[in-house]
Amino acid sequence: MLRGLTTVTFFADDVAAAVEWYTEVLGTAPYFVREVGGHTAYVEFRIGDYQHELGIVDARFAGDRTPGAHGPVTYWHVDDVAAAHDRLVALGATSHEGVIERGPGYVTASVVDPFGNLLGVMVNQHYLDVLADALAGALAARSA
Repeated sequence: MLRGLTTVTFFADDVAAAVEWYTEVLGTAPYFVREVGGHTAYVEFRIGDYQHELGIVDARFAGDRTPGAHGPVTYWHVDDVAAAHDRLVALGATSHEGVIERGPGYVTASVVDPFGNLLGVMVNQHYLDVLADALAGALAARSA
């Protein structure tokens, strides 16, 4: 069901300070910034060999934080967010955030697993694009 890591999101009360710190740590500025009401609400960095995504979300958008469930939400690519969310709940997880379309090609949901961990599932177009490029490169290398 979980096809690959897509995005890890951290929450920050001071997004600007978090952006400054992570820009220094990572050696690159965020490639994506979304503002809400004139304030930075979300930024995203692409990092590493596979361009994994690290998102920083304004803590005011953290939603209803489930008691005992803290830390980042790690999102895994799935083919069907609603079906994956429903299956996880059926297996004993508690819904943390239902299915939300974040933008074209990006749909998320999250649960709290029976052990208190936040687990996210996501359809992520960037993940699919990187996978397609990797497969095309592998095919090209075979035919060379």
